[in-house]
Amino acid sequence: MSVSVRFAGSGDAFGSGGRFQTCILVHTPELTAAIDFGASSLIALNQLGIAHNGIDVILLTHLHGDHCGGVPFLLLDAMLGAQRRTPLTVAGPHDLAPRMAALQTALFPGSEAMRPKFPVDYVELPTMRPQTVRGLTVTAFPARHVAATNPTSLRLEVAGKVVSYTGDSEWTEHMPALARDADLLIAECYFHAKPVPGHLNYPVLRERWRELGAKRVILTHMGPEMLAQADAVAEECACDGLLVDL
Repeated sequence: MSVSVRFAGSGDAFGSGGRFQTCILVHTPELTAAIDFGASSLIALNQLGIAHNGIDVILLTHLHGDHCGGVPFLLLDAMLGAQRRTPLTVAGPHDLAPRMAALQTALFPGSEAMRPKFPVDYVELPTMRPQTVRGLTVTAFPARHVAATNPTSLRLEVAGKVVSYTGDSEWTEHMPALARDADLLIAECYFHAKPVPGHLNYPVLRERWRELGAKRVILTHMGPEMLAQADAVAEECACDGLLVDL
C-alpha cells in the first residue's frame, strides 16, 4: 500500500519566507491524517486544491496556535460551508478537548452553541505508549518545549511505513527511539546557528545525526536564519507543497 507525505505548510509561527504554518498530510488509499494544523492550514490546503473534508484524523503535537490553531476554522467550515458528513478524529496531548473548545470560543464567540452533523472525537495520546487511532498506530514521546502547551513528538505507523515528527522541541533522550528506522523523520530546525530554548537548531542536529537512525530526514519549521542557509546545507529541507512518496 502506498504512503505519501505532503507538506501543506512547512513554516514557523510567523510566516517566515512566506510559508504557511505547520500542516503535514500523511495519505494512504485508506485514510488521510494531518500532523499538526496551524492557523493558516485551510489557506494552504486551498492553494493545493486539497479538500479538508478528506482529512480523517488530525494529530497534534502541542497546543500552540501555529500547530493547532486551524482546527476551529476547519470545524466551522465543515459545518457551515463544506457540509462534512464523515467522522473526524482529533488526537493530541493531555487536556486536548477542553483546550480546543476554549480556543474555538476565543476565535469564534458563540460558536460553542453549534453542533456538527458529523461525529467529532477527541483522543488524548498518552506518552510512551502506542495507541491505535482510526487504524493508525501513534506513539507520543515527551518533548521539551513550552510546558503549558503539553508538548510531544509523534511516531506514526501506517501501511508498513513509519513517519516520525519531532514537533517543536529541544533535543531529548527520546529522539533516537522516535526516529529509529523511520521511513521519514521530519525534524524541526528553527535556527541555523543560534540556540533557542524549546527548539532544535542545525548544529545540534548535525552533532546528533548518527543517533537518529532514520532512513530519510527532512528539516522543517525554519526561521529566517535557517531559511537563508537552506540551500547551502546538505540535508533535505521542506517547502510548502513538497510531496514525498514512501
